[in-house]
Amino acid sequence: MSARKKTGNGGSSGGKRSGQAAADRAAAIVQRLAEAYPAQIELEFSNPLELAVATILSAQCTDARVNEVTRDLFKKYQSAEDYADADPEEFQEEIRSTGFFRNKTKSILGFARALVERHDGEVPKTLEELVELPGIGRKTANVILGSGFGIDEGIVVDTHVKRVSQRLELTEASEPEKIERDLMEVVPQERWNSFGLRMVLHGRYTCHARKPKCDGCPLEELCPSAHTV
Repeated sequence: MSARKKTGNGGSSGGKRSGQAAADRAAAIVQRLAEAYPAQIELEFSNPLELAVATILSAQCTDARVNEVTRDLFKKYQSAEDYADADPEEFQEEIRSTGFFRNKTKSILGFARALVERHDGEVPKTLEELVELPGIGRKTANVILGSGFGIDEGIVVDTHVKRVSQRLELTEASEPEKIERDLMEVVPQERWNSFGLRMVLHGRYTCHARKPKCDGCPLEELCPSAHTV
């Protein structure tokens, strides 16, 4: 483990040796995360439509709060048509406690109308189709594909994944799409979704923005930033 601080995204020796060292360290990180966390999302849902709505609501809001709201919401709105026909003013009040409720109402109802108009009310299964829908960016599309359909099309990059990836020196980028590309280069495709979910949990419960829990962290020996934040 003595070279752990020299195996970041750039590496000092270059060439195949550096590339292999980075790949080996990334593989070790993937394995440690798999041993420490379940590959699951904390939002509650029973189908891709519910997952899409919950994911939009989760922006700047805790999953726990979203789950409280969606328990009643999902009983009332059970199809894309239900959301498309919803009264915006009434819907705003139903999701108010998640914050940014006006923008979220616009996104969710617009998303639902587009589903009805373009996809017969069904959530599409491709990244290209998803990101063309209102309220759906690449991160949300990756959540829907990975956790809703079991499709490894990309890696979810939220604030937790961004922070942890940078601390682990798996990327030097700051833009989510560039971070995702860097991670996709070192993580096997069949583990993209599970890796992203576990990185979120690691950032949420261990590698905090302030005062990360480095002692006892499953990635402590592999992390160049351990005990430095």
